[in-house]
Amino acid sequence: MYKARNNVRLYVSSALSANGPVELTAGQQHYLAQVMRIKVGDSILLFNGSDGEWRASIKAISKKTCTLQIIEQTREQEKPFDVWLAFAPVKKTRTDFIVEKATEMGVERLLPVFTDFTASKRVNTERLHTIAIEAAEQCHRLDVPVIDPAQKLDEVIQQWPESRTLFVLDELGHETGKAEPILNVLESPEYNTGAKPVGFLTGPEGGFSAQELDGLRKLPFVRPLTLGSRILRAETAVAAALACYRATVDKARI
Repeated sequence: MYKARNNVRLYVSSALSANGPVELTAGQQHYLAQVMRIKVGDSILLFNGSDGEWRASIKAISKKTCTLQIIEQTREQEKPFDVWLAFAPVKKTRTDFIVEKATEMGVERLLPVFTDFTASKRVNTERLHTIAIEAAEQCHRLDVPVIDPAQKLDEVIQQWPESRTLFVLDELGHETGKAEPILNVLESPEYNTGAKPVGFLTGPEGGFSAQELDGLRKLPFVRPLTLGSRILRAETAVAAALACYRATVDKARI
């Protein structure tokens, strides 16, 4: 009988199959041995983004080594939640929050974008990937979002598939009347099942420039949305919009 430690999940790069080998990083070994105090006979959960989730038993563990035996598959790989998020980087901890919450909400692809008012000019993609992995481990997600290198907004727009609706979060849309209420759009038959691919675009502190918004509104695949009368922080807008979308799609799928 294996003692389950279901709160311990690790993302690994190796393939997962019954009785197959598992390679852990030095950081993961330290985490299991020194932080979680995992012991021989305990079991943990592993996932790699393609083979589902597997339970593995600890056969031997020390400060520097850890031997695992894969026991059984606990969940099959799920179809990704087909939503992207393009976001303007903000201050470090707030960008971390965006990546973390987007991962928890099931975003498949993250695209950092530099806009006219973006203050942050550097994006550490590797660090953001680490944050996404930790969020996926915590929320029991079976994959980790792809994180693109940061690009200018016009470069992202040029590459954006026209078949994927881009919801632009316009912080002044409620006041100007140039954006639709988010739930009116998301609860419509076109989007409420999640069958149509979509993406969200959120701006930096200070929002989008008038020129950016004018250009975006002219694109056939863009739909500006408003989250209401409040002026929200960029990271709050991301969490609110994705939560609205996730709740709407989950409701339709029940």
